[in-house]
Amino acid sequence: MTDFKLWEAELKTIWDQLGVISNDAFIDKIKIHTDKIPSDQPGAIADFERACAFDSTGFEKNAEPLYRSALESGLTGLRRRRARIQLASTLRNNGKIDESIEILREEKENYSDELDDAVNAFLALSLSSANRDKEALSLALESLSVHLPRYNKSVYNYSKQIIK
Repeated sequence: MTDFKLWEAELKTIWDQLGVISNDAFIDKIKIHTDKIPSDQPGAIADFERACAFDSTGFEKNAEPLYRSALESGLTGLRRRRARIQLASTLRNNGKIDESIEILREEKENYSDELDDAVNAFLALSLSSANRDKEALSLALESLSVHLPRYNKSVYNYSKQIIK
């Protein structure tokens, strides 16, 4: 196992402790662990994981600059997409709803992967926070429609009619 694979496995073990140990102890464990990231890995990963720790324990204001730093430092792959989604959610919680919507719309237009429904869910939340409930409902129903065992086309079509 490479150093980074071992580091990732240890990281998962720490994340499994979220909600079991105190928030402060969890954040400390993540900080200590990210300080040990292998030198061949970008520092953006450390900033991202620290941001996640703060975000998951209710310290969104501490998370925001770390998400931004991770993204500016060139975070890539699935962590980059997660960072954009989580930054947008954090921005919504921090009252920066328009920026949240902008980020999520960019993700929706430019990328597609297993996190598409998460993008739609957080975009719906941000739209609702901006008092655009019909648009939020439309988006939520559109996302849901692909998972229904029946009525997929009907729910999809109704989702589009809501915002006409």
